[in-house]
Amino acid sequence: MRTIRMTTAQAIVRWLVAQRTVVDGVDVPLFPGVFAIFGHGNVTNLGQALEELRDELPTWRGQNEQGMALAAVAYAKAMRRRQVMVATSSIGPGALNMVTAAGVAMANRIPLLLLAGDTFASRIPDPVLQQVEHAGAPATTVNDAFRPVVRYWDRITHPAQLVQSLPAALTMMLDPGDCGPAFLALPQDVQADAYEFPAIFFERTVHTVPRPRPGLDELGRAAELLRAAQRPLVIAGGGVHYSLAEDELARFVLDHRLPAVETVAGKSSLVIDHPCYVGPIGVTGADAANRLAAEADVVLAVGTRFNWVIQFGRPPRFAADLKIIHVDVNPGQLGLNRAVDVPIAGDARAVLQQLTEEAKGKLDPKRYANWTGKLRVLDAEKGAEQDKAMSSENTPIHPLRLCKEVRDFLKRDAILVVDGQEILNFGRQSMPTFAPGHRLNSGPFGMMGVGMPFAVGAKVACPDKQVICVHGDGSFGLNAMELDTAIRHKAPLLVVISLNGGWTADPKKEKVGRDLGYTRYDKMAEALGGYGEFIEKPEDIGPALVRAQKKVDEGMVALVNVKTDDTARAGTVSFSSHAAAVT
Repeated sequence: MRTIRMTTAQAIVRWLVAQRTVVDGVDVPLFPGVFAIFGHGNVTNLGQALEELRDELPTWRGQNEQGMALAAVAYAKAMRRRQVMVATSSIGPGALNMVTAAGVAMANRIPLLLLAGDTFASRIPDPVLQQVEHAGAPATTVNDAFRPVVRYWDRITHPAQLVQSLPAALTMMLDPGDCGPAFLALPQDVQADAYEFPAIFFERTVHTVPRPRPGLDELGRAAELLRAAQRPLVIAGGGVHYSLAEDELARFVLDHRLPAVETVAGKSSLVIDHPCYVGPIGVTGADAANRLAAEADVVLAVGTRFNWVIQFGRPPRFAADLKIIHVDVNPGQLGLNRAVDVPIAGDARAVLQQLTEEAKGKLDPKRYANWTGKLRVLDAEKGAEQDKAMSSENTPIHPLRLCKEVRDFLKRDAILVVDGQEILNFGRQSMPTFAPGHRLNSGPFGMMGVGMPFAVGAKVACPDKQVICVHGDGSFGLNAMELDTAIRHKAPLLVVISLNGGWTADPKKEKVGRDLGYTRYDKMAEALGGYGEFIEKPEDIGPALVRAQKKVDEGMVALVNVKTDDTARAGTVSFSSHAAAVT
């Protein structure tokens, strides 16, 4: 057997480069790059190995390990899990900074490879800089903190272990049902150890993601349940995006005139002008979507886990006698949070394709005429209130007016990142997307502070698309220095901040902290070498966005700071101008 002698760190990088995949018919790297901050624990070993192959595996440096790992999560989200980014850090605090990002990837079923430096396996230098000491458990380091928030965890104590561990980690990251982050702890001395690796380990390998097929019996039962339904509803979750099933979903609901709603993770499964699209469902959803859900007698749920946000939407809950067809690629999710009548384990796209064939001649769109007519019946009084807010000329600016201006400004293929609390809720209701899969948020983990890192990751993934990040000022402050990352790496994107003093979702703010003022982040952008504007009048938002985008087109990062009303709350809304009628 032919072998190649190299260090552990060099072997990791060489193996990463050898992994390939196919995206839109093109052979591309499975691992397109590394987000890294080098320090004690990875600078002299893994850092050197990355430098040697920098033309094949580019490295982007972040300002904070949490931010760069979140950017890696966003890259995989933007690519719909077809490519996997790597994030690496030093030992100790550098590694711990990535734990939260691992949680985001875990909750969202996003592939992410985390490589963190670790203390010496030999324990001869002990303690080392940045080591947390456990006198009663010497094998424990801060890297053990990753165990609850990753799908795969390993500590490499001998170079030969890579031959088993790296492929095992990759298998987990590419598993469509149990996908998630993988973590490898890399002791400093082991990184530098040389070993005779088998040459076959570094051979070019093209990977594909499997598409599990559903059983015919389940499909038949689902078609019969839909045929008998009087008030059917389709719920689209994040699994629609990950299986690239948006086109199949759009055709299925249109062919049978089925109203469709979306979860937080399923945002942009259907575009705003699709005739069957109703709106978001759940606690921060639209009234029309929640009312339909409360009256539905059969629900076809595709790629969603029926979490708290969905089940406890206001005003009413699901009907007690509701029949549920639940589609998920992970059999363990079927009926996990709610009893279902027809569980279908399979890839969302494969299921919708086969269900379309199974339902031919069985579903009569005219049967649902009275039901789908409800899409035209919206809460006129509340809708009028919201439409008034969107056109309000008052100051401070209503957040819905800001959302309207951003919505009107978006290009149809723009990638929109929304982060914060109230602005996220307002944005979910009032800032639609016009291309499937072009809305990024933290999903079920509900983390604040992901916006700026997500925008960086999205721009790295899709450099030719317009990327706009709408932030609350509180959430922006959590990872504000990733603005510097975007500027340093010349990743031109547009950042819009709703400036209301921060943390308006916190009920305590009604009594505490209202006099803390606000931050001129536009000045921060200018100080870092970007472009900034401060807006206080609603009529100035649109022209400011145009000026900012012009700077972005010239290669700059632009930030527009908009002073908004800190008393506005999203609740649930209904927009007559946003809900389409099924005809």
